[in-house]
Amino acid sequence: MNEEALHALLKEISQGNNLGEKITLVGASKTMSADDVNRALRAGLNCVAENKVQEFRDKFPFVQCDDYQFIGHLQLNKVKYLIGKASLIQSVDRDELAEEIDRLSAKQGIVTNVLAEVNIGKEESKSGYMPEECLAAAERLLSLKNLKLKGLMAMLPMNAEEEELANLCLQMRYFYDIMKKRGAPFEFLSVGMSHDYKIAIRNGSNMIRIGTLIFGKRNYTV
Repeated sequence: MNEEALHALLKEISQGNNLGEKITLVGASKTMSADDVNRALRAGLNCVAENKVQEFRDKFPFVQCDDYQFIGHLQLNKVKYLIGKASLIQSVDRDELAEEIDRLSAKQGIVTNVLAEVNIGKEESKSGYMPEECLAAAERLLSLKNLKLKGLMAMLPMNAEEEELANLCLQMRYFYDIMKKRGAPFEFLSVGMSHDYKIAIRNGSNMIRIGTLIFGKRNYTV
């Protein structure tokens, strides 16, 4: 864990995004031990997230964080491990998943916070609602009683030019603002990772998911 880099990042984002909104930093702690995660939390990180359900489940009892999120692709049969534990599930990419989260949340008598994942770059390798359907999808998710849709999430294309990335961020912000105007209880527009977060926060993102800058390069096949 790079404590110096974390402090620099926290200072950098303290000014907010281009709209003056507070930026929430989510530490993507994939493959890191609970001890390493706790060290980052002691150093000033307030929120962490996992990409894999098994890792979230195994580390949850040991990670000392009230805002422990999930950001990876989620299979229906693994939703049960997150309900009542994950403070936010960012990767709701289809109605079937939202309905399962809602069903299991109702069973426990709780409401689960989620973000709707949008495949803003229309990439075949990524999941998520297509841009043209995301507003209708958001309305459907808002109708579920035991699920609270708190915003939108997207992963930007890896090799796109800066101008294209900026335009995609602005599209996401457009969808976010439309839903807020409709009265949706949106708080988070989660766009931006270690390689593109600067572009994201210059173009409306107010939540970034940072792994490499904080925790270093890792073996993502684990």
